[in-house]
Amino acid sequence: MEKESEAQIYEVAFCVEPNYAGWRLDRYLAEKIRRLSRTRIQRIIREDLVWEGPRQLKPSTPVWPGLTFRLRRRRDPEPVCERDFGVAYEDEDILVVDKPAGLPVHPTARYFHHTLTAVLRERQPQGEKWDIAHRLDRETSGLLACGKRPEITRRLKDLFSRAGAVRKEYLALVHGWPEEDEFRIDLPLALLDHPLKVKMGVVPDGKEALTLVRVEARFERDVPWRGPKLALVRCIPVTGRQHQIRVHLAAIGHPIVGDKIYGPCDRYFVDFAEGRLDEQARAELVLERHALHAAVLAFPHPRTGETLRVEAPLPADMNALLLPEASTASG
Repeated sequence: MEKESEAQIYEVAFCVEPNYAGWRLDRYLAEKIRRLSRTRIQRIIREDLVWEGPRQLKPSTPVWPGLTFRLRRRRDPEPVCERDFGVAYEDEDILVVDKPAGLPVHPTARYFHHTLTAVLRERQPQGEKWDIAHRLDRETSGLLACGKRPEITRRLKDLFSRAGAVRKEYLALVHGWPEEDEFRIDLPLALLDHPLKVKMGVVPDGKEALTLVRVEARFERDVPWRGPKLALVRCIPVTGRQHQIRVHLAAIGHPIVGDKIYGPCDRYFVDFAEGRLDEQARAELVLERHALHAAVLAFPHPRTGETLRVEAPLPADMNALLLPEASTASG
């Protein structure tokens, strides 16, 4: 038992770079660990900072170039999530998976074994190296293209990095009924100076961002936040900014159902991560995750050059909200 307890503690080393000279220690760490709030960082400094210097480092201590210290961290058990995935397309060169919501793509501070990267590594045949060519947020379900060999993966990554080379279509369930059936959202985006270090927003001098939207269905459900009107929309991101579709839809008054950052209250993001989301919050969110699904990928095959179009059906949780009668009948 003692070994197991000790194994959960690890240390992360930091060495202050010259450009941070004079910054408060808590501000420096907030810049380095963007997912944590300033209050949380101040507590870590007081309780878990290791430094062999002559005096205690405090949150307000100005840092200097070359200052070296360590943070003791406890590695919590990985959250349980779905580790399986569907195969939407496969040939000798590529694999397009249908990722379930909740499965992270790459390792993070909270996830290592429960990631798509780890699952692919477990399943790849000898002599192949399956690698993911692009990204999806953990809560977003749907299509991800993977190369089976390094040279194929390089070509795929090059395709996905080029504007207009890959067509992506997403399906989202949103609050409210958009007035028009088809429209454009052309609003510049940038990372905000916000306690949630990952939060994006519409900023006049931000990066260009364009999303094309088409309403697929309007319907009503008994939901407690923003009234009964909901819609299924198809979104085509022309640009590829972080959280682009989520921020754009929220900015025009139609946030995605279940969005813990851009929906009812951005505090829900931290509450969920720390396991203290209350019943009111769960009711307002409606779903356990944001209702965004990568439904279509279309791109030139990296070896043959022929256009490949792959589709993934709407997942069960989104379909149950859209068509509850069909969901009940099938269950």
